[in-house]
Amino acid sequence: MMQQKSKFPFATIPEANCKILEMPYKGNDLSMLIFLDTVSTQLEKELTYQNFVDWTRPDMMSPNEVDVKLPRFKMEKYDLEKILTNMGMENAFDIYKRDFSGMSPANDLIVSKVVHKALVDVNEEGAEAAAATGVDMEVRSITIPAEFVADHPFIFFIRHKPTKSILFVGRYCSPE
Repeated sequence: MMQQKSKFPFATIPEANCKILEMPYKGNDLSMLIFLDTVSTQLEKELTYQNFVDWTRPDMMSPNEVDVKLPRFKMEKYDLEKILTNMGMENAFDIYKRDFSGMSPANDLIVSKVVHKALVDVNEEGAEAAAATGVDMEVRSITIPAEFVADHPFIFFIRHKPTKSILFVGRYCSPE
């Protein structure tokens, strides 16, 4: 587990029993949003498009001093056959039911594999780059930093901040 204490956009959503942390990437156009259950709930069922938009609004995600503990992880590729079959594309993978006659007159094509490739690499270097986004100075009393300990499954999004487009979504499930 890597650990970092810095000022990050952060929100606590009591009605969903979750915390949300935004870690900007170097250059500040991309950021990783991490949704973490605070108790064992059904966060994925609560996480609708509208809730995502509401919970990650700038007025909800105020910059706070946060003590972050996050596992190192790397995701590169994912086999989509099972997901696509469950979504109703089972015929494309079945030699007896497939129909790609519009693509090949011999109708001898079959989908053998669908792999999604993207790289998400979360490590100390990425965390350090995320923290080096600016310096705020103000006079205030000493505050205790919020804690964000991702020692159980969480959902993460990579977002392009200028367009608010979600470029990648994933679920971290495994311990290190």
